[in-house]
Amino acid sequence: MAYHLCSSPSSLFHNRQTPSHSLPSPRSFRLGSSRLRTLKLSFPSLHSRTSLQINHVSLQEPVAQETQTPTNVPEVESPQRPNRNSGSLSKSYIWVNPSSPRASQLRQKSYDSRYASLVKVAEYLNSCSPSENDVFEALRGLGDRILEQDAVVVLNNMANPENALLALKYFQQNLKPKREVILYNVTLKVCRKGKDLDRAEKLFDELLKRGVQPDNVTFSTMISCARMSSLPDKAVEWFEKMPSFGCNPDDVTYSAMIDAYGRSGNVDMAFSLYDRARTSKWRIDPVTFSTLIKIHGQSGNFDGCLNVYEEMKAIGAKPNLVIYNTLLDAMGRAKRPWQAKKIYREMINKEFSPNWVTYAALLRAYGRARYGDDALNVYREMKEKGMELNVILYNTLLAMCADVGYADEAVEIFKDMKSSETWKPDSWTFSSMITIYSCSGKVTEAETMLNEMLEAGFQPNIFILTSLIQCYGKAKHTDDVVRIFNQLLELGITPDERFCGCLLNVMTQTPKEELCKLANCIERADEKLGYVVRLLVEKQDNSDNFKKEASDLFNSIGSDVKKAYCNCLIDLCVNLDLLERACELLDLGLTLQIYIGIQSRSQTQWSLYLKGLSLGAALTALHVWINDLSRVLESGEELPPLLGINTGHGKHKYSDKGLASVFESHLKELNAPFHEAPDKAGWFLTTKVAVKSWLESRSSSELVAA
Repeated sequence: MAYHLCSSPSSLFHNRQTPSHSLPSPRSFRLGSSRLRTLKLSFPSLHSRTSLQINHVSLQEPVAQETQTPTNVPEVESPQRPNRNSGSLSKSYIWVNPSSPRASQLRQKSYDSRYASLVKVAEYLNSCSPSENDVFEALRGLGDRILEQDAVVVLNNMANPENALLALKYFQQNLKPKREVILYNVTLKVCRKGKDLDRAEKLFDELLKRGVQPDNVTFSTMISCARMSSLPDKAVEWFEKMPSFGCNPDDVTYSAMIDAYGRSGNVDMAFSLYDRARTSKWRIDPVTFSTLIKIHGQSGNFDGCLNVYEEMKAIGAKPNLVIYNTLLDAMGRAKRPWQAKKIYREMINKEFSPNWVTYAALLRAYGRARYGDDALNVYREMKEKGMELNVILYNTLLAMCADVGYADEAVEIFKDMKSSETWKPDSWTFSSMITIYSCSGKVTEAETMLNEMLEAGFQPNIFILTSLIQCYGKAKHTDDVVRIFNQLLELGITPDERFCGCLLNVMTQTPKEELCKLANCIERADEKLGYVVRLLVEKQDNSDNFKKEASDLFNSIGSDVKKAYCNCLIDLCVNLDLLERACELLDLGLTLQIYIGIQSRSQTQWSLYLKGLSLGAALTALHVWINDLSRVLESGEELPPLLGINTGHGKHKYSDKGLASVFESHLKELNAPFHEAPDKAGWFLTTKVAVKSWLESRSSSELVAA
């Protein structure tokens, strides 16, 4: 007599019928009378104490005990093969008390107990030596009557690809499986767990040699194994093999291929599949969404990153931490720190805990955009949580500090980095620190940092030498500037445009009697620039020649340094009392569109915009503007009701003074009627009446002086 055990929350029934071959699955059972409704039963846990799982157990014959088991392998009960001629399920049931000794015995002989023992065998196989003798000996403990289902359970719970292949060989020798492809599929999944694509591919070849037809599961496993092995090209290769074996990808496979095509560089195919996925409403996993965001980010389509994110939310897919981190990284590269902030707040509101990758993305986003306070807050939060930064993040922070003038904070970060047992300063680290000290004019600290860098085995590069020249220039150490310039040439480094721009800037701070020393350096570094500088320093009077040479110079240099060169040359003119040359350079700058939008006129206000100009260039622009206003007045043209000068309200990052404070003093010296607007920072305003009176009195004074 065979009993079919079933369980419910309050009772246990068994049916006098022989069970079928396969593992039980949730199905409907009728209790006694046909008038009773169908009851759907679910499986309780293996360790349930109040009920028994639905299982097949034969009580007609005793469960065979194995006479011999290998060392350290648990004995495994071998269930008898069920009667293949079993009929349909009977409608008569007998209730068994779940707490009775008989129920306990039945539970032990059910497949639950068998399953647990099979799992233990799989665990042993994961750790035993990869030899055929050891693996086969362990599996012999399963007995002679192995079910195909036993093989699936053992293989499915393995994680050692090498031993899994030996286990498969054993089962193939001792079983006649109805669907051998299932055994291959579960073994392929073990290869996937171990990210062992080579073994998986060899196993696939063996499958074909044995005449086994692969199915969709076979290919989806191969594809996912390639993805997990970070080999997207291989995933594409396996995907494109499917039609030749008569396999049609399902929506899950297609979704996975969006990720694979994206990672392999076939962006068009990835987006083509994504469009199809949206139309067909496929289920797309978070990894695929993450890849789509990365594809957009790498191509510079940062709006596309946000669009994918919004589409993901629109279809009800929930972003995970990987998605958030990918978005934060993209917004950092886009230099959109405000959007990074918004995404981070949303992530926190969704109760995700930021990890190291999250903080790293935020640091890069804030650091690149020069959001100094936000970057430092992230840094301190990481330190509070015991997270260690790497060299790249330390350098990102220090470069930001150098750009925004956070000298004290940089020193703190540098000390923290040096105290790390894992990460040590590199040449970029020292470069940032030397830049910070140089811009602050701290010669001793900059030289100390240079010596520390040399002791660490790093040679100064052009960025460090540029910073040192700036440092010595601020300190009026002209001979040291020349020494550093010679050192650069000795190292075989070719001066670039930024280096020459720095030399030019140092000249604007150098006493007149020492200008020739630096002019010689500039001539050796850049012949065109040197010639223009020589015309100014030697005060040669040929105006046409000067404008031609200056124009040739500006047309020969990069657009990123044109404004800096022009500013410095005008400053040099102002220092040398060459106001006419300064005006010529300003006019040339306007003609070549190096300076844009300096003046604006409307019916109600005329304005002069000086933000972004050096002090000499700003004073020259003011001089030209005042002369323009005088000519307007002389011509009888009406001035507008309001006139204004906008200097900007910021301060120099390494100075307490900004252009506004310097200009305020200069306007007072001129007795100009411009006054700082209380409600508009950086603006100096006056009325038509006031400026007209001032211009008339100024004109009278000039006539008297003449």
